[in-house]
Amino acid sequence: MHRDSLGFVQPIRPRAVNLMTAGRGITHSERAGDDLATTSALHGIQSWIALPDGEDEREPAFVHHPADAIPETVVDGVGVRVVMGEAFGHRSPVQALSPTLYLEMRMPAGAAIALPVARESAAYVVSGQVELGGQTFGRGVMVVGTAGVALRALAREESHVMVVGGDPVGHREIWWNFVARSAERIERAKADWRAGRFDPVPGDDEFIPLPE
Repeated sequence: MHRDSLGFVQPIRPRAVNLMTAGRGITHSERAGDDLATTSALHGIQSWIALPDGEDEREPAFVHHPADAIPETVVDGVGVRVVMGEAFGHRSPVQALSPTLYLEMRMPAGAAIALPVARESAAYVVSGQVELGGQTFGRGVMVVGTAGVALRALAREESHVMVVGGDPVGHREIWWNFVARSAERIERAKADWRAGRFDPVPGDDEFIPLPE
């Protein structure tokens, strides 16, 4: 169950997309809902996308896209969902503030597909064995492509792959849950967190202290 300081309460469902934009600052939580048994196992992909210059201090936002809103197609026997951006003649309704590519691919054993070209791109093997650039990679490996060069993926066994890409947005500092263009902005966020100046999450009053 997703909750955030904007007041959104959204169950996280299979194949749906929840896009939270932090902008100048947001707080949130994800908790096991009442519909889950204590022995339940959850599996998901959480991706962070840096905001481009000029958008990094925008108002925070949250948008839910149900599973049936995400376009799907089959390319060379590979099931493809266009989570963000445009590929294979389909465009996602999920808004991106800079050129972004995000695909989910279900690859039967032996299937091969040429991945779309992007200025920056990578493929993450969720499960299975996939050949990329003449080498075979297994579960939990992210393979970074060469700028402007199309990666060809070949499934050595049934595989699940996420493809990410887009235009670079420049240098970013990352510390704990804070991302910013400068170390000074990170320090201001740290001070705001210590002082309790971030909005709380309605219905979830746990406060996580700033790490040392």
